[in-house]
Amino acid sequence: MLEPEAARSDATTLGALAPASAAVRAAGVVRLELRGVSKSFGGVRVLRDVNFELRTGEVVGLLGDNGAGKSTLIKIMTGVHSPDAGEMLFDGRKVEHLTVQGARALGIETVFQERALADQLPLWRNIFMGRPIVNRLGFLRVGEMRRVTDQLMSQSMGFTSAVLTPNTHVMGLSGGERQGLAIVRALHFEAEVIILDEPTMGLSLKETDKLLQFVSSIRAANKSAIFIDHNIFHVYSVADRIMLLDRGRIAGNFPTSRYTLDELTGVMRELAESGRFTDPERLQTTGLAKP
Repeated sequence: MLEPEAARSDATTLGALAPASAAVRAAGVVRLELRGVSKSFGGVRVLRDVNFELRTGEVVGLLGDNGAGKSTLIKIMTGVHSPDAGEMLFDGRKVEHLTVQGARALGIETVFQERALADQLPLWRNIFMGRPIVNRLGFLRVGEMRRVTDQLMSQSMGFTSAVLTPNTHVMGLSGGERQGLAIVRALHFEAEVIILDEPTMGLSLKETDKLLQFVSSIRAANKSAIFIDHNIFHVYSVADRIMLLDRGRIAGNFPTSRYTLDELTGVMRELAESGRFTDPERLQTTGLAKP
């Protein structure tokens, strides 16, 4: 992990890319773009000449079977891995030597399956974990953090003080609410691109519906999201486009405005039958084709 000075140095290196101008923040402008990205580990080629773009105010669903390369693609976007070939652009400008800290400085945040929350701590501590509000002497401004958390809960999460308070421990939240808390935290700290890594994993239908409401709030805030999942039925309802990754290649790019859910599952079934997926039977179980 970088020390504070090192982290600031990294952010300065990428500082020419932020803050974005009003024109860049306008809806529909490309925020994040990958061109010809490839990545191998040893003799295994995980990504092959991938082209990807994400616009402001857009939710893109990224679907693919296990081993398709989704995780590696996201790790390149977030500075965990460097591509062997190709380039990444943010706000139209090339980003080189990206690190995790640098990606965060640009406003790229990831909400993982594990949700990265501390069950034993109250909501306000989870919201400000790693980024507390302090006074000039470095002491925590606990009252202010609780007030901000209370505002976020009521305005962004739709909770009332009669149900939950900033002092409620995270263990008291449902799975969907926990994912929502992580999304709200990212929005509060001005994330421009929020990556959701299998967010519906293990959620009930009711919790999934609540999560999808939070995903819609990302678009409403004119931010961008990448929704990674196996289940097209979850992704379709909130995504503007669905991109299909198969064995390290982009196998399809489907605007949801042009395809009904039935049409889209039919197209994907045809792709599976043509052999462009590794295992058509597994597609049936993961929701990429109708049973």
